Amino acid sequence: METRGIEDMFDFRRFPKDAVVLLLLLVYFPVGICLTLIRIFIGVHVFLVSCALPESFIRRFIVRIMCSVLGMHVRQKNPRSRDKNTKLYMCNHVTEFDHNIINLLTACNTPQLEGSTGFVCWARGFMEIHSASGQEAIAETLQRYCSTEGTPPLLLFPEEDTTNGRAGLLKFSSWPFSLTDSIQPVALRVTRPLIALSTPESSWLKELLWTFFVPCTVYHVSWLPPVSRQDGESMQEFANKVQELLAGELGLVSTKITKADKAEHIKRKRHTVPQTAMGVRPPSIGLGFMVQSLGADDHRIAKMAQQVKDVLPHVPLNVITKDLAKTNCVDTTITNLLENKEETQMEATGTSTFGPSKSSSYSCGPAPTIKPAAKSFGKSPVDRHLSLQERKEALYNFARRRYIEKHGLDQEDSH
Repeated sequence: METRGIEDMFDFRRFPKDAVVLLLLLVYFPVGICLTLIRIFIGVHVFLVSCALPESFIRRFIVRIMCSVLGMHVRQKNPRSRDKNTKLYMCNHVTEFDHNIINLLTACNTPQLEGSTGFVCWARGFMEIHSASGQEAIAETLQRYCSTEGTPPLLLFPEEDTTNGRAGLLKFSSWPFSLTDSIQPVALRVTRPLIALSTPESSWLKELLWTFFVPCTVYHVSWLPPVSRQDGESMQEFANKVQELLAGELGLVSTKITKADKAEHIKRKRHTVPQTAMGVRPPSIGLGFMVQSLGADDHRIAKMAQQVKDVLPHVPLNVITKDLAKTNCVDTTITNLLENKEETQMEATGTSTFGPSKSSSYSCGPAPTIKPAAKSFGKSPVDRHLSLQERKEALYNFARRRYIEKHGLDQEDSH
């Protein structure tokens, strides 16, 4: 089977990208709002009429005419191919109202396999079953329904989720084909101007309002001849065969993309936000990642940056790397950082402005004496400057000693 990209099978944006169509939609927008309000009023009457009239050809004809006023036009192809003895229809899934459209042409029931139950389930035209009991129990219940005489045919959607109907069909689930040995495929193609038919994660109520908004939505229903399962043919092989038949009728391709793949793709799109679009940069980058992504010269810079990081652990790597690119020397960079980031380096070396910290006692060998801050504030600028220079010199000597001891260098090699 040919596999189409999953992005081609679903519309993730409601409005078109084409500037001309978008301009037409903008001009049409006030008309669409008025049309939506009128159709909501008419839709209430359609619902009441469908509830009041018993199931018959007259009821389906009246409701079909009223649905045309709501903008839902139905056209069918090969109606004589519909087999009255078939108990199971298999149809591709495009919109949330596919089962209502097929029900306008012939009496059939569609079970509600997931979603709301009770009044909402009944009002939407679904047959309520206990879906919480598990797939095997559901299949057994529907199998008994199909074997019962006098019941309308079942209408199932083996894709189990909607597509845009333009690129391909989702992989058919095999369990619906275990209900009966003979099924009738139904090909459904839906067209609509201006906006997309549906978008993932949109509720059926929103889709209904958008259906009322657009001028019309045309449903093309094509009845294919019944298909029976051959001896020795597995349920999945039977499902694949029916999928190929429907894909050929619709001019689409059969894919191996499942409902779970669609859900995973939607979840990934929801949680994956490009950092560049949000203007967010990661707070820190590990050296291992940095080394892998840089060239030979940058590899050397990154290695030197890590050496400076060992001496001044509280200075960010990006600040160290930026200074190393200018100086190309570990000692000079340490000196610059000590002079420009005095308070940060005091914290890194375990000292503070108010005196030495106890945490500095872990270093190997006798630590150099670091002169604390002056006990009194200098009376003249010269005194204050000398006090600052002395503390800078002490901090630099201490950092330099730590670097030499850590890497086992001699005093002469460190220059």
